[in-house]
Amino acid sequence: MMPAGATIFGCEGLDLSPSEAAFFRASDPWGFILFSRNIETPEQVARLCSSLREAVGRDAPILIDQEGGRVQRLRAPHWREWLPPLDQARAASDARRSFWLRARIQAHELRAIGIDANCAPTCDIAGPRTHPFLQNRCLGTDAATVIANARATAEGFLAGGVLPILKHMPGHGRAEADSHLDLPVVGADPADLAQTDFAPFRALRDLPLGMTAHIRFTAFDQAPATQSRKMIALIREQIGFDGLLMTDDIGMEALSGSKGARAAASIAAGCDVVLYCKGDMGPMEEVAEAAGQLTPEAAARADAALARRHAPDPVDIAALEAELVALLGDGADV
Repeated sequence: MMPAGATIFGCEGLDLSPSEAAFFRASDPWGFILFSRNIETPEQVARLCSSLREAVGRDAPILIDQEGGRVQRLRAPHWREWLPPLDQARAASDARRSFWLRARIQAHELRAIGIDANCAPTCDIAGPRTHPFLQNRCLGTDAATVIANARATAEGFLAGGVLPILKHMPGHGRAEADSHLDLPVVGADPADLAQTDFAPFRALRDLPLGMTAHIRFTAFDQAPATQSRKMIALIREQIGFDGLLMTDDIGMEALSGSKGARAAASIAAGCDVVLYCKGDMGPMEEVAEAAGQLTPEAAARADAALARRHAPDPVDIAALEAELVALLGDGADV
């Protein structure tokens, strides 16, 4: 059997079109990602997930961004609303336990509709100059707090049968620009970065999946981390992450060049998989051709990641919700 394509793709709408199904069948992306444009009702999302997996003929992972706060694709009335992560970290009487509960409940909602990977925890450290697009998505303002809350989040997802995705490697917290629009540039000292920004990723390097940051660290390279051999080597060697490494969305404007060129540069730098979210057919065809198939090393990492996907442990969701509400007090948003 040929290895899957080194890609994760989105789709255009609420249902898979015949042309999309044909393209996915031919290009065989490793996985898929859903956005608000793909979400209407639980029944519809479950049907779409089934269609995506049917198109590639296997139990492909399906990702989503369900962090809470602004970055939350599943919303009321069909799903719970969640506090921004930094708000919960500040409100909870036991933050670590609250993040395990949050992730376990989120996993319950995700698995019920066929989604089995979440782009969380965000292990970036929030600082006073962190761009607002990211700041309240962080789990804390120091490395130790982020590590504790991120570990609890990852364990909650894994207990619920959802693969956590460690992001944004090797650290996005110093970014003063929004990488959706511009390339953030960080000039911090390598020793300082190792003690702070890189520390949460080093502490969670055992997780199965990771996502790069579109951010340039001038002390190491002029290229953004996603397209930098030096930064990918740092993620693998200094941080010690040996899971499947995907890019952040290469459609973001922090990167330049055509979508195909962006994909090729990311693979050449050492990323295992290219994430392209928009769902427009022309660029997806370009990305699929440029990214090619999973290398043997990437395929082994992909298999190891999927081996950690399992049926959820039995749990009393109502009891977990009640415990979370008690921990959050007046800040409860569950």
